[in-house]
Amino acid sequence: MTTGRKTTTVFLTILCGLVLTILGLTEQWPTWAWPILAALLLAAPATAFRVAALRRGSVPVAFEEHLTAPPIERMEHHVSRVALPSRWADYDFLLSATVRWYADEGSGHGCLLNPAGLAVDAVLERARAITEQREPGRVSLVRHELSGALSSPLPDSTGRLQAMAEDVRLTLHEHDQERLDSLAGVRKDQAVWEHQRKYEQSKRKYLGEDVLKDTGSAVVWWLAKNDEQVERTVEDLGLLARLTSAANDTDVPERLQNLIPQPREEQDGEAPPDQLVALPDRAPTAADHLADALNALGLEDGDTQRRLLAKQFADAIRDQDQHETADDLVHRFDPPAVFTPDDGEPTAGTGGATPPTPGV
Repeated sequence: MTTGRKTTTVFLTILCGLVLTILGLTEQWPTWAWPILAALLLAAPATAFRVAALRRGSVPVAFEEHLTAPPIERMEHHVSRVALPSRWADYDFLLSATVRWYADEGSGHGCLLNPAGLAVDAVLERARAITEQREPGRVSLVRHELSGALSSPLPDSTGRLQAMAEDVRLTLHEHDQERLDSLAGVRKDQAVWEHQRKYEQSKRKYLGEDVLKDTGSAVVWWLAKNDEQVERTVEDLGLLARLTSAANDTDVPERLQNLIPQPREEQDGEAPPDQLVALPDRAPTAADHLADALNALGLEDGDTQRRLLAKQFADAIRDQDQHETADDLVHRFDPPAVFTPDDGEPTAGTGGATPPTPGV
């Protein structure tokens, strides 16, 4: 550095001398000016060197070479579909990733013959600590969790290297995924069925313990359903009394028997099949009372609403341990359909179902 500075000073001195010489010849300086000019050109370099030495001081400046740290050599190894346990037994996650590692120079251990195995083992241990606490149904969420947890290098159990993982992919066995989807569908269907069952139980409880608890409750309910039509409700008192008696499997109270309408026959002289017919050797049953009540409601034989309402009454009575009466109602209003197939033999079908049409 000092040699370069001296060379520059000498070069500038010579250049200035040439410029001043040309200027003196052009301007025709007097003879006494030339010795002064030569003295100045010789004194200028010496003065510059002296000033530079004073500015540097007595201790010479030492320049040390700044060396950067050597690059860390990182190695990598790819693992594919390694089974890791989940929170559920027999449902394993499948891990695929690129494992990267580098040796820890400050560990003080000797040469490592299989660093890939040690790095993979360290990464899998970190991944397993997470997956065994997670449910297999959340595989996509666990995959992102693993990607974040394995993205930073951490020392292995021996402290000889730092390991991490990239390109993390997490899946399940195809059959396990199908089973999980099937279980999810069953749980959803079961939840819907439970709600439907609770709704039916609540409805039967409402009809049996509130609406049809006694004739008075039935009258109030019927009055509310008919928008406060008092006259119509009064006309239906006898039917409501029979309906309440049928729901509770009891006889109509004597004070209300005079309100019970007499059975009507059809114009052709035949009584309807499910209407009460006065027989000298048989007392009216719960099914007879329910038939008159349904007829009064305008639900004729063959009406779907008639069959469904009778089914609800039968279920409410069955909850009261009156199974025989409930079976009688089902047999009376929702009997199994009988149809004749192509072979000519009658077959019993589901109640309320329509027999299949031949050839369809």
